[in-house]
Amino acid sequence: MASEVKPTDTREALETLRAGGLILYPTDTIWGIGCDATNPDAVERVFRLKGRDQAKSLIILLDNENKLDGYVREVPDIAYQLIEYAERPLTIVYSGAKNLAPNLLAEDGSIGIRIVRHPFCSVLLQRFRKPIVSTSANVSGLPAPASFSEIDPAIFEGVDYVVNYGQDDPQGGTASTVMKLEPNGRFSFIRR
Repeated sequence: MASEVKPTDTREALETLRAGGLILYPTDTIWGIGCDATNPDAVERVFRLKGRDQAKSLIILLDNENKLDGYVREVPDIAYQLIEYAERPLTIVYSGAKNLAPNLLAEDGSIGIRIVRHPFCSVLLQRFRKPIVSTSANVSGLPAPASFSEIDPAIFEGVDYVVNYGQDDPQGGTASTVMKLEPNGRFSFIRR
């Protein structure tokens, strides 16, 4: 695996995101398709590339839990503890999303958010200063790729930039735990 994030890799990914393009990138779970989470046209391209039903929302990544207030109307206090003590990547579905592309949200206005601690994602998110969409790098209905080598050629053709970092990592990733967190602090698991 690449030992360090190359500035040129980050720069190319940033330029692509800022231009409304799609990137194929490694995350703290599995390889994902990403775009600017505030750009409805870019989000639409992700749905088209995956052949995904638009009634199914996508998730976003942030580099710091202190940024949650910028995208969720009311963040329950327990969210910070759940994030801090999670032993593996955790996606939390919050009610009352704001400041995001409308076509990104679930029908009830909720959004799934994961705080990432990943060498490439963290640097990219810090520099981009906005959330990035993350959805598995597969066509809907097909298995998510466990490693870079398993990604469908159709995905490569549909994105504007493929990140170099992590391509040679032989270890496959696994999907995150997903939980729904209500404004009153009640939570339930969607996927463990």
